[in-house]
Amino acid sequence: MIAIPLDWLTGLAGGLMIGLAAALLLLGNGRVMGASGIVGSLVERPGASQTLRGSLPFVAALIGAPALVVAIGGAPATHVTGDTGILLLAGLLVGVGTRLANGCTSGHGVVGMARLSPRSILATLTFLGAGFAVMFLGRHTLGVF
Repeated sequence: MIAIPLDWLTGLAGGLMIGLAAALLLLGNGRVMGASGIVGSLVERPGASQTLRGSLPFVAALIGAPALVVAIGGAPATHVTGDTGILLLAGLLVGVGTRLANGCTSGHGVVGMARLSPRSILATLTFLGAGFAVMFLGRHTLGVF
């Protein structure tokens, strides 16, 4: 019998859950699951009752599901940097990128790619290319990662 590494299985489970959540939100609510857009709607229109009713449960699940997994099984080992400045810069760049692309990896990469949207395919290739470039430069040029 061949042992399958646990990180491969958890990645598969996570991908299946993201796909299922995207399908359920699209079928049940008629909305594309773009996490940045849903979270952004709370910031842009914090008082709108329609926004709160549709977005708060999603954001609560986005925060609550990983918290529940950590509470049950403990936090996984990661290779994330402890440098707060780098994390803040990365978060800022991701936020700017999602605004420029009119969406994030969950909207473009999961839903848009499944619909064969040319705009989403280009956006996803851009996200991945930028991520590869940043990791290469950070690791091999700056020695940060």
